[in-house]
Amino acid sequence: MPIRPPILQKGDTVGIVTLGSPLAANIINERIEYLKAMGLNVLLGQFVYAQDGFLAGTDEQRASDLMRMFQDEQVKMILPTRGGTGVAGILPYLDYNVIQKNPKIITGYSDITVLLNVLYEIVGLITFHSLLLIDFKSNTPGYNFDQFFSATSLFSLTRPILNPPGVPLISRVPGNVTGPLVGGNLTSFVDTLGTPFEIDTRGKILVLEETHEPTNTVYRYLNHLKLAGKFHDCIGIIMGECTGCQAAYGKSYEDIIKEFIVPLGKPLITNLATGHGVYKAALPIGATVNLDSINSSITVVEPTVSV
Repeated sequence: MPIRPPILQKGDTVGIVTLGSPLAANIINERIEYLKAMGLNVLLGQFVYAQDGFLAGTDEQRASDLMRMFQDEQVKMILPTRGGTGVAGILPYLDYNVIQKNPKIITGYSDITVLLNVLYEIVGLITFHSLLLIDFKSNTPGYNFDQFFSATSLFSLTRPILNPPGVPLISRVPGNVTGPLVGGNLTSFVDTLGTPFEIDTRGKILVLEETHEPTNTVYRYLNHLKLAGKFHDCIGIIMGECTGCQAAYGKSYEDIIKEFIVPLGKPLITNLATGHGVYKAALPIGATVNLDSINSSITVVEPTVSV
């Protein structure tokens, strides 16, 4: 059974960390004020404002910030500022025994999904493919906050993962499978193949999304996952958006799905609003999910937080 982090409540403390690329201080500060206005307290990591080129400090510094948040009893949720690049660099410097003994909500998308999946695979902790600090602002769609707080602040035995109104889930290969959910950003997972931290899809439902890559690169990454056995091992597939992905050589993202993903023959739902898109579903990494691609539904079938 996976480890469920304690539920998030009003007045709880949120630990803010920067684990990949840096984010401008004024943006961090604006988002923190929004969090406080929602009734949450904030604790900043020592290196949250750090900048070293395309990284927010050294791997060791970013890892130490994350470990401090796991060790601090007052912190109930860990909220990275953004993704970017470099999150995999912190993985060798984490104390997974300490993390296992101090489960907390941790959320994010983009390059943060590498960390989310590693914490589930090594520690057994349910994590959340959902909002980053950068998303806590006034023009974020209410759907995103509803999804986020439904996943982190409500104890429920089941929870449907629904797209926003007018954005249908699309069944492409019929089937009905149930298993742990893993996945997230395609590029980030390809980067960890062949390392001790590569994604494990055996008996899992695999969700993938991407942003601002031409479709020939998307194909290359998907084929890499295929050659690594990740599609063979999974029991079902959910394809999210490919936000800002331009067609290449006359092939669109939709063409890639029809010509590459559908022939894999695994139960398949596409068009999930998640990751880098405007609308962001909250996906519990490591929780048991039912994928029903006959009736176009995705349902979390176990609680994702503890009370």
